[in-house]
Amino acid sequence: MSISAPAAPRTLNTFLGRWTMYRFTVWVLLAIAAWSFVLSFAGVLFYTPAELGATAVTALASTLVTSRVAGLLLRTRPQTDSSLITGLLLFFLFWPSTDGVQLGCVALAGAVATASKYLLVFRRRHIFNPAAAGAFVVAVTGLGGAVWWVATPGMLIVVLPAAVLVLYRNRLLPMAGVFALTAAVVVLARFLAGGESVSYALATIVGSYPLVFLAGFMLTEPLTLPPLRSQRLAEAVVVGVLFAVPLSLGPVMMSPELALLIGNALAFAMGQRGAVRLRLRETRELTPTARELVFEPIRPVRFRAGQYVELAVPHFEPDSRGTRRIFSITTAPSEPGTVAVGLRVAEPGSTFKTALLKMRPGAEVAATTVAGDFLLPRDKRTPVLMIASGIGITPFISQLRQVRGEDRDIVLVYAASSVEELAYAGELQDLGVRVLVCTPSDPGIPGWTWLGPGLPDAVVLRTEVPDLAARTAYVSGSPQAVAAARKAVRSAGGRRVRTDPFLGY
Repeated sequence: MSISAPAAPRTLNTFLGRWTMYRFTVWVLLAIAAWSFVLSFAGVLFYTPAELGATAVTALASTLVTSRVAGLLLRTRPQTDSSLITGLLLFFLFWPSTDGVQLGCVALAGAVATASKYLLVFRRRHIFNPAAAGAFVVAVTGLGGAVWWVATPGMLIVVLPAAVLVLYRNRLLPMAGVFALTAAVVVLARFLAGGESVSYALATIVGSYPLVFLAGFMLTEPLTLPPLRSQRLAEAVVVGVLFAVPLSLGPVMMSPELALLIGNALAFAMGQRGAVRLRLRETRELTPTARELVFEPIRPVRFRAGQYVELAVPHFEPDSRGTRRIFSITTAPSEPGTVAVGLRVAEPGSTFKTALLKMRPGAEVAATTVAGDFLLPRDKRTPVLMIASGIGITPFISQLRQVRGEDRDIVLVYAASSVEELAYAGELQDLGVRVLVCTPSDPGIPGWTWLGPGLPDAVVLRTEVPDLAARTAYVSGSPQAVAAARKAVRSAGGRRVRTDPFLGY
């Protein structure tokens, strides 16, 4: 028997994948802002609707206008979603007010935050969280400072589920959890050492400290994160401790934004220093509905087999999916001078993919992020089961190219909608990996075992891979396919399953 991925239940990943992480974050922050107005009208918040409105308009106008000016001066296309996110974050950090001086501080913070994206950079990669940088600079000048008014019990009602959704969408819940736990434990210890009760301490931590907001919307900003999970967890611990301990650096007192900036500097030291520029060499047809774009990096790119790259392609009137998309790298790290990505081509396509596929050889694009933890076990003796659905084969191609010639026990289950949609079939045959192919008809490829259409269920997996319980399973593809395959692996006795759902599939 087999599982039909399209018939599998729609997952939360499928829903969240309708938007880019940036556009989704904008919608979520707008929802939180709307909730603040509800609380204001109800008399729950101390601030009036006029004060909230004036502060929000000032923050957003400052970031949007500064972004447009910088774009004109530097001849770059401003990122509207990024500007909106920065403005909304600052709205939640500074005192809501209609006072001209207070609003001037908010405007200055917005201008500094936006300018930091262009000035505090290394090889076109910005180093610090813009909102935190803007708030910190304003505080240092003595003109004002961030108060993080968003950290109130009433706001937490919406901030908590919103943050969880964003973190789940970006697969950063573990990092946020480590930060929150570290900071909460340290703060709790300080309260108890001061003679406060546990109940009072916990209530204060939950209701008055911006743990959730900082973790959900600032600490985990994708562009300032290190590439590996272990590095991200280390950053979370450092920021959590600094956040919770009242230290001072000379005349500068520790604050949430300063703790975050120190964490950003640590992340920058651990990650890919500088933005990545890629020059298109060629576009190859993989299948009737899939293409591979082969690039030459302007500078060497550090990555590991199974990681992804986020490409930025500014274009006219982008749709809801924005101007940045994530793609798995298909080349191996051992292949010098080449970075390739595979993508599915659908009709009608997104404006991003349309613009990307119109590029001609010699055109350049920026890669804003190189990261991911979908990595093979370090111990080469660990047997592996790979399950790919459609274009989900791409991270496995990078891994199989990297381990070519190594004595690895790897079984690949490869499902496609037709024989014609089996990308890299010839190369997989040359690599000599054992392939269990799932297509409506038998492709007749020597050495491959045909299992029929759809992903195999638990019974078929146990039959074809009897030692599955001893293997580390990796599943890649659409969210529906990944959810179905993961369930089948678990039902078949698999204990270690790593997933890589392609959001926006």
